Amino acid sequence: MLKRLGAFFKEPPVQEPIQDSEKVDSMYKHWRLRIFYACFIGYTVFYLCKKNIAVALPGIMDEFNYSATELGLLGSSLYLTYGIGKFVNGVLADGSDVRKFLPCALLMTALANIAFAFSPLCVGWLGLPDKTFAVVLLWVLAFLWGVSGWFQSAGFPAVAKSLTYWYSNSERGTKWSLWSCSHQTGTFLSVLVSGHLVSYLYEQGVAGAWRAAFFVPGVLAMLTALWLYDRLRDRPQSLGLPDVEIYRDEPVKKQSAEEKKAEDDMSYIQIFKKYILCNRTIWMLAIAYIFVYIIRFGAEDWMILYLQNAKGTTLADATNKLASLPLVGICGTICAGLISDKLFKGKRAPVNLLYLVGVIICIVALKFNTISMLDYVIIGLLGAFTYGPQMMIGGLCAVESSSKKVASAATGFTGTFGYVGAFLSATGTGFLVDKMGKNGEQNWDGAIYFWLVSGIICLVICAILAIEEYRKDAKKA
Repeated sequence: MLKRLGAFFKEPPVQEPIQDSEKVDSMYKHWRLRIFYACFIGYTVFYLCKKNIAVALPGIMDEFNYSATELGLLGSSLYLTYGIGKFVNGVLADGSDVRKFLPCALLMTALANIAFAFSPLCVGWLGLPDKTFAVVLLWVLAFLWGVSGWFQSAGFPAVAKSLTYWYSNSERGTKWSLWSCSHQTGTFLSVLVSGHLVSYLYEQGVAGAWRAAFFVPGVLAMLTALWLYDRLRDRPQSLGLPDVEIYRDEPVKKQSAEEKKAEDDMSYIQIFKKYILCNRTIWMLAIAYIFVYIIRFGAEDWMILYLQNAKGTTLADATNKLASLPLVGICGTICAGLISDKLFKGKRAPVNLLYLVGVIICIVALKFNTISMLDYVIIGLLGAFTYGPQMMIGGLCAVESSSKKVASAATGFTGTFGYVGAFLSATGTGFLVDKMGKNGEQNWDGAIYFWLVSGIICLVICAILAIEEYRKDAKKA
């Protein structure tokens, strides 16, 4: 069975190089655009099946009387499997056919979402007492959400492989930042569409309306998976095209012929060990990524509950305010790539520092702001400043600090650490909200302090990396 799966997903062989330069140029222009928009749309739909949980949490809490800590455990199941899966699937993606790998991952994610929507009905057929029913259902939901997380984790490594092989270093910051807007686009659409759909159904008196937030995206994801199989292809070499660096006459790294030959002769395990396991920069990026994700998922998953419980905002208004986070985040992500490519000539560290300072300021402003309309601005800016480092640290910086031959594994490695942060965000935020409260009341100051300290620690780590980068450049000069 495993051999058959391995053969099915195996990376397609390198084809005979095309000698006609005009045909090469025409094919590169066609496929680069096609690969890019397919990866963008595909990953957007992944997020429709991921961020819908934020909209559903209030409904699940009310219907089954779960505490914030219990809901945190529910959310953390995805982050746990996603984190492990991102590394495992990152290694698998390096040797797999993107055309098959990515659509299959989305298809399985869709099925898990649909099963999540129907799970209360299935558990209800067991006829369990109310308390037992709630406990069993929580574990079933956690399991299904964890399964969804595992298959969702296969999306990013496959995309990272595509972008690394189809775009060169001088353009990768801009292209990666443009693609990375799929995170924000998917989050924006998921929160806005699912939020208003669920809100409307509740207003119409539909019991369990939160289920629509999983069923509708699940069906859409199934259709998108089929479309992706038609659109995608693997590496340029599988179509008879040269390496993108040769096509653009732009070597990624200055290597001697001996160094390049030595790397070509290395096995995948040797390259993995050299550029990931024994790479100090990758480890520091991975640790910094933990704290980026604590902030990112703290805001994305808990903001609606925070606004409702700490500021008395309605579900509809809280949904609109949260939607500003990914919407403005798109601008922040694009600007991060452009600034690093154009202003800092491919250096990523200065941008990370600037953005993280902005994150810290926004968290403090969110805590003390009392003007409802100003929440839109603060939450939007928080998204802009968070998504920049999210795109840079665990994605672009990781790829450029390793080798293209382990691009998927590098992003999978840092991504695993990121989802350790997401796990801590889910469990830690819920725990602190309950723990700092008194007499059964929730206290959201714990969440704010948790996110704030995370931002400060991440800033310190990135400052160390920036100093090291500056010293290396000074020695070369």
